Amino acid sequence: MTSLLNDVIILFAGNSGDGIQFLGKKLSDTCTSSGNYISTLSDFTAEIRAGFSGFKIHISNKHISYTGEKYDVLVVMNAFLLKKNLNKLKVGGIIIADISGFNKKQLKLAGYLENTLKKYKVFCLKISSSLYKRKININNKKCFLFKNMFVLGFLCWLYNFSIKKICFLSKKENILKYNLKILKFGYFFGKKKCFDTEKFRIFYYKKKSGRYRNLNGNEGISLGMIAACKKANINMFYSWYPITPASEIFNNISKYGIKTFQAEDEISAITSAIGASYSGNLGVTGTSGPGMSLKQEGLGLCFMLELPLVVINVQRAGPSTGLPTKTEQSDLMQAFYGRHGECPIPILASKSPSNCFYISFIACKIAIEYMTPVIILSDGYLANSYETWKLPKCKDLNKIKVNYNYKNNKLPYERNKNGIRFWVPPGNRGYENIIGGLEKENLTGNVSSEEENHEFMVKYRHNKINKIKKYLPFKKINIGKKKGKLLILSWGSTYGCITEAVKKLIIKGYSVSSMHIEYIYPFPNGIKDIIYNFDKIMIPEINNGQLSNIIRDKFLIYPIALNKIKGITFTVSDIINKVYQVL
Repeated sequence: MTSLLNDVIILFAGNSGDGIQFLGKKLSDTCTSSGNYISTLSDFTAEIRAGFSGFKIHISNKHISYTGEKYDVLVVMNAFLLKKNLNKLKVGGIIIADISGFNKKQLKLAGYLENTLKKYKVFCLKISSSLYKRKININNKKCFLFKNMFVLGFLCWLYNFSIKKICFLSKKENILKYNLKILKFGYFFGKKKCFDTEKFRIFYYKKKSGRYRNLNGNEGISLGMIAACKKANINMFYSWYPITPASEIFNNISKYGIKTFQAEDEISAITSAIGASYSGNLGVTGTSGPGMSLKQEGLGLCFMLELPLVVINVQRAGPSTGLPTKTEQSDLMQAFYGRHGECPIPILASKSPSNCFYISFIACKIAIEYMTPVIILSDGYLANSYETWKLPKCKDLNKIKVNYNYKNNKLPYERNKNGIRFWVPPGNRGYENIIGGLEKENLTGNVSSEEENHEFMVKYRHNKINKIKKYLPFKKINIGKKKGKLLILSWGSTYGCITEAVKKLIIKGYSVSSMHIEYIYPFPNGIKDIIYNFDKIMIPEINNGQLSNIIRDKFLIYPIALNKIKGITFTVSDIINKVYQVL
């Protein structure tokens, strides 16, 4: 018997080294190729082969941007993780356990009695011993390396996914062979041993025509920048220094033949990117919080030189080294005020993995058209989470105009009608100017210590950034009415859970609306009018209230802060329970 489902939430939990992330990624790809939408959440420790690894996937028949709270299926590789995660498994849910690691000592440590699991449907699989008995030419010590593929095959059988749609890429033929062989073994093991078990199929609607793929935040940022450079018909130069969770951006970009440079430190990374922009390329550099601290003087230099530059900050929990693999929204104040002097820089923040593509594309457009550095704020949650994404057509992307001017005999710091200086790479006669960190003279770009010139240039650059408001879309309510008792204001990766929470609250009759900010500096037009239409403003953030402070200073209101600083994202329950308190 096969039951049709609208969605299912699965959690994989194992030790680091059990292949949990690879297992989740392969299931995600399988679901998308089968016609479903997915949203995922990765959780792993900073230590190699130490601690635990988790991967949650929400599979649905409609577009989703939240991984859900409680699971329908819990896949565990040891007794401790069974105990740790059981409280969030729905009653009547499914447990798939590799009891090869469930010896008596472990069960005793986990504190389990036999009747604890009676309210769940349990599949006890002795995966390692099953593989050994099958004699697939793998010795018993190596069986654990492939048990994730056994689980994937078993899930494909249980949820009617075709194993023919699962692809593997490996330079080692024996690894590829074993993966395929054990995947099939897991599938037919379920078919043979559990023939009387109820099976499931996730119902799906026919998607709109187009090409779809899974995308995480780092991939979205990479592809968005590549698309922008193609649209502007200029080359991109990516300079970086390895840091979690931003390093994957380099891996993605390097696949497409983009010029890349691994610098010896973060200062070298940003200054080499500035040099690339000076020579006529789009300089890009990516980092996380600790590296962003080292880039601040370089940001000030690029702002004063008025060159395009994109700086990506994939935020993680801090301060200092902090929690490298945990998410946080802790660098907003740094992005606003991190530099010395008057140095306003546009700030954009992604709200979902697929949105990372559009945010990075627009960031490149602003950097090129307004001749300024731009900061993109992503975070560890977005970087490692996957989402179903429909590939856009090139013709649907905005045009990007480059401010070249080779023909007219103008000075290096002369500007167009919008106050933006022209981009003239070195080697063009008549446009020579001094490069460096000292203040520039208006028009000529020569070094100047004149008081009047300094004030004039500071205000001119500031006004240029303010004019970006005209380009930004007018801000509107995301969900709910234009006036009411409570407005939930959000930014970054909190978008998904807040959207789901507000939908549920509106159904229950609460006067709640939500507004999400992607363009954080300068604020787009319309925000002030929306904020003043509500009795109370609540701002959930994965920090200690940074946007709350900025909104208070900007609009002279006192928002209600909902803060979570645990290295994990909000849940829908967190938002709903706080609204109950407020209203």
